[in-house]
Amino acid sequence: MQRHCWSLKVSSVSCNMLCYWGAQVREGFGLLQPDKVKHGKCGIRSMCPKSVEDMSAGRSFVGFIRDGKVSVLRLRDEDYNHDGKLKQLQLKNDRIRSIVCGGAGAVLLANGGRVLIMDKSAVCRPLKGLENRQVIQITCGDQHSMALTKDGQLFVWGENSHGQLGLGKGELSTLSPQPLKSMCGIPLAQISAGGDHSFVLSLSGVVFGWGKNSAGQLGLGDTTDRHVPTVVNSLNRKKTVSISCGGEHTATLSKGGTVFTFGSGGFGQLGHNSFKDEHHPRVVAELWGSKVSQVTCGRRHTLVSVSSSKLIYSFGCGMQGQLGNGEMIKQSVPFQVDLATECDHKYMIKKLIAGENHSFALFFKELGNESKPNPSRGILTLDDRMIDRWVSGSDSWKVIKKDINTVFSSAASLNGSFLKTSCDEHCQTSVEHCGLDFDLVKTSFAKLSENERLISEVVKVVQQKLLPSLNRNPTGVEALRLYLLLPELIRGLQEQQRTELTGALASKILDLKPAAHKVLETYWSKLPDDWLKNLVDLFQKESAMLIGRIAVDKLNWEIATHLPKCVRILQMVYQVCRSAHRDITKSDFIIHEVNALLDVLQTTSEDVNNNWQWFNLSGQINALVAQQNYYDIILKNLISLPCIFNLEAKCSYMKNRVWQGCFQLILRRTALLEDCFCQLRTATQQHLREYWLAVFYTEDMRKTDVNKRDFFLNVFKELCAPESRLLMYNDNKTLSWFPTKPSVEKEKYFLFGTLCGLAFNNNSVVNLPFPLALFKKLLNVKPSLEDLIEFSPVLGKSLRYILDYSDDVKEMNMNFTISWDGTEVELDPAEPGKIVTNYNRTEFVDKYVDYILNKSVEEVFEEFKRGFFKACHRFLVEMLEPEELRGVLVGNEEYDWDILKQNTTYEGLFYAEHPTIILFWEVFDELTPNEKKAFLLFLTGFEKVPILGMSAVKMRVRPLFSFTQDHLPEALTCHALLELPIYQSKKILRAKVIEAINHKRGFWEE
Repeated sequence: MQRHCWSLKVSSVSCNMLCYWGAQVREGFGLLQPDKVKHGKCGIRSMCPKSVEDMSAGRSFVGFIRDGKVSVLRLRDEDYNHDGKLKQLQLKNDRIRSIVCGGAGAVLLANGGRVLIMDKSAVCRPLKGLENRQVIQITCGDQHSMALTKDGQLFVWGENSHGQLGLGKGELSTLSPQPLKSMCGIPLAQISAGGDHSFVLSLSGVVFGWGKNSAGQLGLGDTTDRHVPTVVNSLNRKKTVSISCGGEHTATLSKGGTVFTFGSGGFGQLGHNSFKDEHHPRVVAELWGSKVSQVTCGRRHTLVSVSSSKLIYSFGCGMQGQLGNGEMIKQSVPFQVDLATECDHKYMIKKLIAGENHSFALFFKELGNESKPNPSRGILTLDDRMIDRWVSGSDSWKVIKKDINTVFSSAASLNGSFLKTSCDEHCQTSVEHCGLDFDLVKTSFAKLSENERLISEVVKVVQQKLLPSLNRNPTGVEALRLYLLLPELIRGLQEQQRTELTGALASKILDLKPAAHKVLETYWSKLPDDWLKNLVDLFQKESAMLIGRIAVDKLNWEIATHLPKCVRILQMVYQVCRSAHRDITKSDFIIHEVNALLDVLQTTSEDVNNNWQWFNLSGQINALVAQQNYYDIILKNLISLPCIFNLEAKCSYMKNRVWQGCFQLILRRTALLEDCFCQLRTATQQHLREYWLAVFYTEDMRKTDVNKRDFFLNVFKELCAPESRLLMYNDNKTLSWFPTKPSVEKEKYFLFGTLCGLAFNNNSVVNLPFPLALFKKLLNVKPSLEDLIEFSPVLGKSLRYILDYSDDVKEMNMNFTISWDGTEVELDPAEPGKIVTNYNRTEFVDKYVDYILNKSVEEVFEEFKRGFFKACHRFLVEMLEPEELRGVLVGNEEYDWDILKQNTTYEGLFYAEHPTIILFWEVFDELTPNEKKAFLLFLTGFEKVPILGMSAVKMRVRPLFSFTQDHLPEALTCHALLELPIYQSKKILRAKVIEAINHKRGFWEE
C-alpha cells in the first residue's frame, strides 16, 4: 500500500534489481519470464527487469514505470481470486514519471506535470481541473487523492466521509480537485495519504494531519476525526524529513534517522513491542541509533531501510508473508528481512514499497550514489541563481515574467525561499521562532530593487495576486512569515508603489484572526533591531505622508480610510515594543504632521463658529462644515491609536474638540458638594461627555469660566480633606488612597469618579493627591512595587529589601499573614501562615502589592472607575500613558517662573519696559514660593503647572479699565489675562497683589 510518490531521485536511473515478498502473485509480474526469478529464503524473490524506473502497489493493482510508459497488474483480492496479466496503459504521448496506486485505481503524474486517473478497469483519463497546473507530487488513499503543484498549492479530491480532504466539516465528497485554502502560504515538502487520512510535511519539518483518527493515526493524542489540517505539535522541532501513511497508522522519519509511529497497533505495525494503539507519535526504540534512511507503511505493516548497513527491517502483519521473515505471524518489533546475499554487496536500496499484502524493494548498482532530493519534485522557490539570471537578462523576459508570476503570486513559494537552513534553524519554527534568514531576504530584495523593470513586475504580481490570496486564518504559524517578508520588499519601492502595497498589507494584517495576530506580534518582538526599526519606519513614514496630504487636500475619503489601517499597525508594533522592552523609543512612532492637522481643524472650527454669517452669505458654509466634519472624523479615528501623537497633540485634540452643547451646574457656594452631587446623579452620560461644562452660582449667576475653575478647586479640596472620610492617607499625609473599609456610602465613590472624569473632560487641573497607581488602574496597567513605594516609602522599600536580601530570607521570620489598614489578611488563604523563603519571596511581594493596590480596594475602585468613565470617553483616556493622564488631570510641580515671564505679552499701554510692569516683576520676584503658586492659581485657576509645562501658560497683562488706587488686580482665568491697575508705588502694588491672590472669589471658610 504505497500511498505517495517517493521524494528520492529514482527516475533518472533504471532499477537493477527488484525484490518482492508477500501474498501470492504472478511470478515475475510479467516483467520477466518466471524462470528468470530467483527464489531466496523466507519467500523473498528477486529479479532484474529492464528499465523499471519507479513502481507502486495498492490494494488492487501494482504498477511499473518503464521508459515513461506504465504497465499495471491486477492483484488477487476477495473479488478477484486469480493472477492478472501485466497490461500497458494507453497514454498517448504522455511520459509518466510517477504512479501511486490506491484502493481501487491509481493516479499518474506525467513529466509535464499533467495528472491522469486510472479507474478500476485500468482505463486512464486526464484529471479535469488541473489542466493549467504544473503538478509535482501526487498521493492517494483508499478513496481520496491529493496533488501538490509547482507553485505550492495543494489540491484534494475524492471521498470526504472522515474529513480526509481537509475542506472542513460538512463539505461533501468531490470528483474535481479543490484547492485546500487553509494550507495557503505553507511551503510543502511532501504529501502523503493513508486509508482515510492525510498528511503533509512543510519545508521546515512541520507535520500537518487530518481525516480519520479512529486509532490515533493523526498523532494528536485522541481519536477524534479532523476535518481541517491540524499541526501535530508533538513532532515540532523533530526535523521530520518524510512521512508515510498506512491503512490506519502513520510513520515519520527524522533527519537523524529516528522513526516515530502512531495509530493502529493491532498487528504490531507500530514496532513498539506491543499490539496497542498509540495516539501520540512514539519513537520505535528498537531502531534507535540505526540511522534509518527510509520508512514506508503498508496497510497493516511497516518497512524501514538503513542505507549504511544495506538492511531492511519489517514489522506488523505478516500473515501473508509480507514481513519477509519466513513466518506468517504478527510481529510487533522490527526484524531484519532476509535478503539475498548479492543485495548486501552489489546493490544499494533506493526505494521501499509497502502495499496491501506485499512488500517491494528497488535496488541499483550505483554504489556511492547517495539518495538525493529530486528538484523537480520541490515547489519553486526564489534563490540567488534565479535572481542573477533575471538581473543579467540571461533568460528571456517571457521566462522571467513567468518565474516572477509563479514565485511572487504564491505565498508558499515566497515563504519557502528564505529559510535559515544553516544548522537546521528553520526546523525550529514555532510560535516563538519564525525560521527566516533575514540577511538572505535583505540581499535578495536589494538586488531586485535595483532593476526597475523587475521590481515593477514583482509589485504588480504581489498586489494583484499574492495579497488577495493570503489566508486570514492560516493553519500553521509558518504562513505568517509573509508578513515579515513583505515590509522589507515594500520598503525599497517608489512612493506610489509603496503607498498602495503598504495599505494593502496593513489591511491583510488587520484581517488576521486573533490567534494569528498574537503569533505575528511575537515574531515582531523578536525581529533583529534593524528589521524592527525598518518596520516602524515603513508604517510611520506612510502614515505621516497620508496625514500631510489630508491637512492640505480637500475631502479624500480614500485616504481617510487607508490612514487608520497603517496607524493601527504602528500602534500594534508600539505595544509589542513596550511589552518586549525593545530599544525603540516612543519618538520613533510620533508623527508631527498630526499637530498640523489639529491646527487645520482648529482654524476650520473657528471659521465655522466665528464667521458663520460671512461663509453662509458667500455660499461656502456647507463645504466648510463638511471639511470640519471630515477632519473631526479622521482625528477621532486616530485618537484611539495614540502612539503617533506627541503630548502637545493629545492636549490640543482634547482642548479643541467639537462640543454638542453646554451642560450647566447651578450651585450654591455654601453647598457645593450637595448641589453638584444632586445634579450629577441625574445627568446623562451624553451630557457629561459631549457637552462642555458651565458653572453658575445662585449668588450672582454670572457666566464666566472663572466659576468652573473655582468650582473644581474647592470641590476637590473638600472631597480630599480628611474630614470627608472618603480616603485614607499615607504616613506623611501627602498622598491618599481608597480605604479597605469605607465609612461613607458606596455611591460617593461613584460621584467622586464622575467629578474626576468631568474635570478631565473639561481640561481642568485639579487637586487629586493620588499615587501613579490610580492612573495605571484607570488604564488597565498593573501597578507595581514602585507604585507602592511612592505611596508608602517605608513599606515599599522594606519589600524591596526582601527581594534584594542576599542571605536566607527565612531568618527574617516572616509569613504570608499581613496587616493593612487595621485588617489582618492571609495573602495565601490556601496555606495560612506560610513562611516567606528565598523561593517564594517574589510571590510574597507580588501578592502584598496586589492586595494593597488592587484586591483590598476592588469594590470601591470599580465604583470610582464607573463614575469616571461616565463623564469622559474611554478613548480619550486611553490615548494617554499613566504618567500623562496624571499630568493632564493633576498638573505638575515644575514651576519655572522665568519661562512665565519670558512668555508674557503686554497689551494696551503696557510694554516690557513700562514702569508698572517693571515694578510688577520686581514684586513678583520677591514673593515666596507659596505666594507665587497662589498667583498662578489666581491667574489660571490651577494650583499646579499644566502638563505641557510653564510654557503652556501664556500670560497677558493689560491695564485695568477705570480704576482707582484701591482696586485689586483682576484675572480672567480662562485666558490667563491679568488686568493690572497702574499703581503709584511698588508698596501699593505689592499689597494689592498679595490681597488679590488671597481672595476667595466668594468662598469662605467657617
